[in-house]
Amino acid sequence: MKVLIVDDEASQRSGLAAMLSAWHMTPETAADGEEALAKLATFPADVILTDLNMPGMDGFGLLQHLRDAGDSTPTIVITAFGNIEKAVQTVHELGAYWFLDKPIQPSVLEVLIRRAGSHAGLLADKRNLERQLSYKGSLGQLVGTSPKMQEIFSLLQQAAPSKACVLITGESGTGKELVARTVHALSPRRQGPFIAINCAALPETLIESELFGHEKGSFTGASERRPGCFEVAQHGTLLLDEIGEMPLQTQAKLLRILEDSHVRRLGGKLEFHVDVRVVAATNKVPEEAVRGGNLREDLYYRLNVFHVHIPPLRERKADIPSLAEVLMADMNRKHDCRVTEISAAVLETFERHNWPGNVRELRNVLERAVILAGEGAIERKHLPAFLSNGVVAVAVGAGSAVAATAPADDDESVRFAVGTTVEEAEKGLILRTLEHTKNNKTRAAEILGISLKTLHNKLKEYGAAKEEEASA
Repeated sequence: MKVLIVDDEASQRSGLAAMLSAWHMTPETAADGEEALAKLATFPADVILTDLNMPGMDGFGLLQHLRDAGDSTPTIVITAFGNIEKAVQTVHELGAYWFLDKPIQPSVLEVLIRRAGSHAGLLADKRNLERQLSYKGSLGQLVGTSPKMQEIFSLLQQAAPSKACVLITGESGTGKELVARTVHALSPRRQGPFIAINCAALPETLIESELFGHEKGSFTGASERRPGCFEVAQHGTLLLDEIGEMPLQTQAKLLRILEDSHVRRLGGKLEFHVDVRVVAATNKVPEEAVRGGNLREDLYYRLNVFHVHIPPLRERKADIPSLAEVLMADMNRKHDCRVTEISAAVLETFERHNWPGNVRELRNVLERAVILAGEGAIERKHLPAFLSNGVVAVAVGAGSAVAATAPADDDESVRFAVGTTVEEAEKGLILRTLEHTKNNKTRAAEILGISLKTLHNKLKEYGAAKEEEASA
């Protein structure tokens, strides 16, 4: 059991700490309320033992802060200046678990601490039950009422408390990092760090240093020892995004770390133990990456203990209204706006759109709309031109579906034939938007509501497909 002792007298702190250690408890100490709050950020106490009268932030201030922050950690107040009025105010108004006068009887204190610890466990069980019985349309920051998202929520609740690896797949913009953060937030490691690294964003020469750290002088430019992501994420969670882009040699080293939990810095001679949960993510189909030689098969099986696939937004359009409400509230806070609703016409427009950029695209569209609206309702006039003017029109009986990039009746539209696949429609929309922006990729990505990196990846895919057709 972890107990935080808060007292301005050093002798009192050390004496209580020694007593708790003798009772096989883990004590931590703080000299006032402010230091106690700082300690709680890294020391998840089961019980708080605090003096009432202290310089700086006293026991009253500490209890008020904990109450206002919604922290229900049981707190036992100890003071030499006790009276019944203070006891009533502290226990009933500020939510303290108990009130004790000095001098303290050790036997009474031990019983109280153990009872308070049991009370904390019951509260944790209650919160867990409430979470399971809460609104089924959300889990942490994830939102979705569709059957597919409900299955994901159920899987995450089972996977999160374990130490097992999780592999998250899905298209760009579906929220893979948010899923990883939810796994971390629901796990016993939630008080530890969450570290995310994009394997595709690092050059091959630096990725091992970034992951495993390096010793001074281990390579040119290594002027000092630097810890890697595994060290920084100790007792927490490490997200390896775009795992299929990691060099195969690094994948072999990663596999060994996953097997024995030991890391050696570049240029180092000694290995050290790490306690890190690894979550991996990729926007590629992992089986195809294995067949293509980009992902080691043994690493894939080691990572794929829990596989969470996030479906694209076009396959779960029932989630759009609830997602839009949450994103609208987020944008109101971010930009100090007072938008209250999304009109039915806008939601109907959202329903018709295929969202090639997924949730990220929806977020970008709503951020723009909230800023333009400022207050009141979001109307179609607040949407980008490609949405408000109905870019994706269907031409019944048009010629070839591949001719989707041909201009329609105006410069703001693209016309698709019935039977056009989602991939062809997405390609047509991207290429037509680039034509509209005179090949300004930054502007095109902004209009499409996707990241510039996603746009480059899509164009690379189209180029590779064209080369394959030419060589066939």
